[in-house]
Amino acid sequence: MNIDQFFKTLDSYFDTQQIDKVDPFLTESLRQAKEEEDYGAYITICNEMIGFYRSTSAFEKAYIVSEDVLLLMEELQLDRTEHFATTLLNAATAYRAAGDYETALRYYRQALQIYDGLLAPNDYRFAGLYNNMSILLEKMDENESAIDYALKALAIIEQTENSQAETATTMTNLALLYFKTEQPEKAKELLEQAVALFESTGKDGDTNEHYSGALAGVAEAWYRMQDYDKALSYYEKALEKVKKHYGENAGYAVLCENCAAVCGKLGDEKKRKQYQEKAAQIYRKLDSAEG
Repeated sequence: MNIDQFFKTLDSYFDTQQIDKVDPFLTESLRQAKEEEDYGAYITICNEMIGFYRSTSAFEKAYIVSEDVLLLMEELQLDRTEHFATTLLNAATAYRAAGDYETALRYYRQALQIYDGLLAPNDYRFAGLYNNMSILLEKMDENESAIDYALKALAIIEQTENSQAETATTMTNLALLYFKTEQPEKAKELLEQAVALFESTGKDGDTNEHYSGALAGVAEAWYRMQDYDKALSYYEKALEKVKKHYGENAGYAVLCENCAAVCGKLGDEKKRKQYQEKAAQIYRKLDSAEG
């Protein structure tokens, strides 16, 4: 199987916003790889599927693909390799997005154990894992541990060239943790740096998959500082990026709910209802698709 051609076609669908073609293409490509017994391609495609299903909130599909590819890699005796750790990380992130935090943490820890035995301590791949663990631990209200992992990630990312967007994302996540732990001055300082970094990245920042998350993080920070006009502005920017890259998924619905809350603070009842109704519409659509 020509994996370069696979990525070329897949990228073209994303670049032209033909999201409806992605799932059938991935499914057919996986069938072809299986038929040809091209296990390398099969594993690669599965990882792409996990990420896509996570981003489109098709969590049951993400679970099925995750368990399938992890079992295959164990059978191929690849379960102590960097590739297995990367697949664990992808699967864990899907479980985290779906709210299954215990499974996500178990997979992240398993990936960390493998990385510890294979990679140098300052390897960039640790930064991605640390960031993901920090996000998960924050959701589990283990905020001090979340801060520790975010700081570890930031220390690695700041030493890496051309990492402005990733640095900004980590700073935003860390700032929100400082807010949660009653350290507002540290949070404000980091947010100012993060916004400046994202604005300096230009087009590269726009295409970074974490940009929408960082925008939402900045919006939440402004909300916590009771600057509701700025909060709404950043939430609406995040909405635009999510819709452009992933469509109206569960994350888009959450952002709509956040916009509704901000509009409530601003006293704009008409707009608040519009955002609340949009969120409810998306949830109904997703529930119908899962059923």
